[in-house]
Amino acid sequence: LPFSTEDGILRGPGSFDMLTGAIMSVHATAIVADHLGAGGLDGLSILVTGDEEIGSLSSSDLIRAEAAEAQAVFVLEASAGGALKLERKGTSNYVLKFTGRASHAGLEPEKGINAGMALALTLPLVAGLADAEAGTTVVPTVISAGTTSNTVPAEARVDIDVRARTAAELERVDAQIRELAAKPQVEGSTTEVLGGINRPPFEREQSAALFDRATALAGELGLPAPQGVSVGGASDGNFTAGDGIATLDGLGAVGDGAHAEHEHAVIDEIAPRTALLAALIADQLQG
Repeated sequence: LPFSTEDGILRGPGSFDMLTGAIMSVHATAIVADHLGAGGLDGLSILVTGDEEIGSLSSSDLIRAEAAEAQAVFVLEASAGGALKLERKGTSNYVLKFTGRASHAGLEPEKGINAGMALALTLPLVAGLADAEAGTTVVPTVISAGTTSNTVPAEARVDIDVRARTAAELERVDAQIRELAAKPQVEGSTTEVLGGINRPPFEREQSAALFDRATALAGELGLPAPQGVSVGGASDGNFTAGDGIATLDGLGAVGDGAHAEHEHAVIDEIAPRTALLAALIADQLQG
């Protein structure tokens, strides 16, 4: 999947999500330095991490520590339609591990404890924790059980993806998943819960003031007013917004196909969005 530029489109791995955003941060900083001088960059920090897609398990503490004294955070995540991300759901990630007892499925199945059945009976209960009205999703994803076709499964597991708009909903689901695990659906089996709440919700109140500034600055630059959206996907902006720091997300590339073979960014969108980012940075540095 080589990088290419053709017909105004940049293609290649990470071209949309989110190498272009990382490059934009560098060029926006150069623009600010040109206008304010090198000393005008005092107070600006660029933080690039590499494990966001798998939950920022090693970088979350660094992100929160770096942002602790910040007055604003700008996240260079990409945007499929160009809209800025004003609200993101919080996330939880779980693995339920079911343990039973193996036995020969043909000779003495009654001596086994079927971990696969424990998993199967638990799945509807897990999915039932979702609340569409509250915007909470609880989705069993990766599922596995057993070792051979003639053995009662002694082990089984399921990964669970949870998304919610509020911390209270994340906490409700967390408590109820643990309650389910404490009441095995197959006698003699046990259930272990791994994981938990990963990212807090990114609530709109943390982005509102920065979005207003982005709208005003876009007008001063002669750029179209940005649009804002709420999305289910999480980012590292969830950590900073969850800590009460003003955060504006989705300022990176415009394009489509994140993680896919058709991943691409629209070249004509890069310069104006970089200019807007530079204006937002200068706006904060100058108070």
